[in-house]
Amino acid sequence: MPVQLNHTRLLRYAGLSTWAMVGLPLLYVAFGAGVSPDDLSEDSFGPQSMSYLGWAAYLLFGLSYAWLTHGLGRRSARPVEILGLLLLTASAIGVSYYNRSGLGSVLLMTAACLLPWLLSLRAGIAWLIASQFAVMPVFVYGLHFPVFEALMQSLLYTGFSVFVFATSLIARQQADAREEQRRLNAELRATRLLLAESARVNERTRISRELHDLLGHHLTALSLNLEVAGHLAEGRAKEHVSQAHTLARLLLTDVREAVSQLREGGAMDLSVALRPLAENVPSLDIHMDIESPLTIDDPERAHVLLRCTQEIITNAVRHSGARHLWIDARRDNGAIVVTARDDGRGADLLVAGNGLRGMRERLAQQGGTLDIDTRPGDGFRLRLVLPIAAAPAVQGVAA
Repeated sequence: MPVQLNHTRLLRYAGLSTWAMVGLPLLYVAFGAGVSPDDLSEDSFGPQSMSYLGWAAYLLFGLSYAWLTHGLGRRSARPVEILGLLLLTASAIGVSYYNRSGLGSVLLMTAACLLPWLLSLRAGIAWLIASQFAVMPVFVYGLHFPVFEALMQSLLYTGFSVFVFATSLIARQQADAREEQRRLNAELRATRLLLAESARVNERTRISRELHDLLGHHLTALSLNLEVAGHLAEGRAKEHVSQAHTLARLLLTDVREAVSQLREGGAMDLSVALRPLAENVPSLDIHMDIESPLTIDDPERAHVLLRCTQEIITNAVRHSGARHLWIDARRDNGAIVVTARDDGRGADLLVAGNGLRGMRERLAQQGGTLDIDTRPGDGFRLRLVLPIAAAPAVQGVAA
């Protein structure tokens, strides 16, 4: 099966291909193909000016680009990635400086496509302009351009870089929009299944109530009348009345058993609603181990668990930088316990955002708890406990 090339992979391969193409003229001139050493001045672009530092800068750019684009878009930029972007920019400038050429500006155009993915819009534009004008000293002192011509050269490359930056920015915005649409679709599907389960439970409850209120009462009245008739009848009539009385009592017992089964089977299966949340999540493999059936009677509590599970997945995609997420859900001692862990970067100090605070508040309103454990390099671990039934009221106040 062919590997699917998404926008980040295409960006990675296109940038590495451009980097490789830039290396071709460097190799060509480094080996002096068709060029006599006597024709090259000390400051010209040729074997004499192509130093080990120039090759080191060129290789450093390729390694930095490959590292920065590995897992691009899975997480927000960390300080180490900002450092990688700084090395990427410096190595591109170094290629121009040590090789006395404008090839570094070409590499800076390649680096411009990463700025919308790693920096905010304002920071990205500032970085783009600063990096392009940082090459001006190379044009002035390395290639001996007049200052005005060096400025024009920098502006020319800046225009190309702005085009690359804008194209990458559009790709980033569309990627974010697709991810938001995917999240909303998964949430909508899960909510629809939960509503379908709730409707099924309500219909079973209504049918059981109707059976109990109508057939149950009428059969009870019929049984009482047949019992009275049995005392009044004599002979063969009494025998038939007794048989009818027995059948009425059996029928009443069957109706009561049917009502009980309808009520006992009226719980919602939460696993049906949770599983769609893990489908088609980009850059994250979700492994779900959910007890089936995972039944719960209260639709509001089922909705709380649904929202909390969705928030766990969203946090893993946006903030943890994880590749894998494991979610386990099952019943335990009158409660539903959901445990989740990922292989993300973790954190020294947990700073609860709006998502985690919202989870705590939702669970606390239903008598549940949320425990979070994280360490640097060990990802996040969460444990949600939600009682299946509401706690009994004590002196008019819910426990």
